[in-house]
Amino acid sequence: MFRKNTVLGTVGIFLTAILLVSRIAFPQNGAKVKVVASLPDYASIAKEIGGDYVVVDHIVAGNQNPHFVPPKPSYALKLKDADMFISTGLDLEMWVPTLIDKSRNPKIFEGAVGYVAASPGVKLLEVPTTNPDRSAGDIHIYGNPHIQTSPVNLRRISKNILIGLQKVDPKHATYYEQRQKTYVARIDSAMFGPELVHLLGGETLAKLVEAGTLIDFLQNKEYGGEKLIHKLGGWLKAAMP
Repeated sequence: MFRKNTVLGTVGIFLTAILLVSRIAFPQNGAKVKVVASLPDYASIAKEIGGDYVVVDHIVAGNQNPHFVPPKPSYALKLKDADMFISTGLDLEMWVPTLIDKSRNPKIFEGAVGYVAASPGVKLLEVPTTNPDRSAGDIHIYGNPHIQTSPVNLRRISKNILIGLQKVDPKHATYYEQRQKTYVARIDSAMFGPELVHLLGGETLAKLVEAGTLIDFLQNKEYGGEKLIHKLGGWLKAAMP
């Protein structure tokens, strides 16, 4: 009898744990996913991808310095019921850990399903080549954390946010994926022009930008007897001298 009760008790604890995890991980009863982002840039991307299935808010205002944001109680309240929280994941928002602790929301603790770092996979600039110290002045130990200022980086950031939404709300994973692809296609077309994207693909062009070789490549390669540089459009063409 003791053995039977022990087994039943163990099974009960296991099932309870599964139910608790499912409640922590996913929005219930068809409710929209509550997303809070540190920066308005990430919030905008989350809304683009999440569409009809998300409600999005952010902490930092557009005119604020994201380095220096006091973890106000009102900000913690925003995070209290969030299903997903997005931050850079570098040393840009040093106030984030304190704010997450104050929210007492285990769904968005770092490492939990609802915590999304925007930076993984982004090629960082200005990475220190020596051990930084105060004598070097204002320096970021991982590299420049202002990753949201590059359109190329937005492609990877949107992918990280997509993965987060799919984990939190797997029921609408395909919907989110389709919207993320549409978002990236809009960025590529606006940055390179639709003709060049059609010829080479946005992924190839983005890799050339990251390598710093795009313009040289376009100036030295031809298509149909014409230099590819003449196919360049969008923001990059407008920025050319």
